[in-house]
Amino acid sequence: MEERDQELVRDLWDKNPRFRKLFEEHQLLEKELNNLGEKSFLSPEEELEKKKMQKLKLAGKDEMEQILSSHRQ
Repeated sequence: MEERDQELVRDLWDKNPRFRKLFEEHQLLEKELNNLGEKSFLSPEEELEKKKMQKLKLAGKDEMEQILSSHRQ
């Protein structure tokens, strides 16, 4: 991430509650996905949960990128 974007993220963290919530959710999902990734075998339920978390994480990342993009201009 560019330094300019890092500054923008810090600014949005302080001023934009939606961005902060998305960022926190993204970090939480990343941690949970890493925990699942450490398992040598996932049950079918865990596989479904993993896919759901991946989709949520991607949707949140897309929304954060939209917010960042609108503030870059």
